[in-house]
Amino acid sequence: MISLPTIYFIRHGETDWNAQRRYQGQADIPLNDTGRAQARRNGEALRAFLPRIGQADFIASPLQRTLETMRIVRGALGLAMDDFTIDPRLIELNYGHWEGQLASDLPHTDPDGLSARAADSYHWRPRGGENYADLTRRLESWLAELSRDCVVVSHGGVSRALRGLLLDEVAKTDIAQLDVPQDRVLRISQRTMDWL
Repeated sequence: MISLPTIYFIRHGETDWNAQRRYQGQADIPLNDTGRAQARRNGEALRAFLPRIGQADFIASPLQRTLETMRIVRGALGLAMDDFTIDPRLIELNYGHWEGQLASDLPHTDPDGLSARAADSYHWRPRGGENYADLTRRLESWLAELSRDCVVVSHGGVSRALRGLLLDEVAKTDIAQLDVPQDRVLRISQRTMDWL
């Protein structure tokens, strides 16, 4: 088994759509004030790893909620706010026709899709969107190029799929149900994880 660098994974801070339980996917929704506070908290949690973490690669998804989260995290670390790379492979799962819909509306607007997702959440694909298998393929490509410790700001679906790839105890059938807090840093090292 190949040893991977340590990944410090941060889910972007809360948006109004998160607070409303509205599917975001790749819709480009900004952080709200709670999300900005969560990003500051996560940056402060990483301060314990200075100066070493300042030498890590910092990589973000291209959406504005991840970019703002990364800038706040880097600011909390006393690092140049815009000195990071953007990788489109880290963008959130595309929820297709579910994007913009409230979770509470789906039993009425798409009961068949909801049922199909419940039966196989890893392979179910919304119309015009992606499934976790698609997202996993994107992440495999990204992981193959990873050579140094990194701080990643990305999304809940990406966090889930990444854990499915790297942690042996995570079954494909469980990926969609994994917890994805916005006020914690997930550290994955030597194929084990903990929360900071």
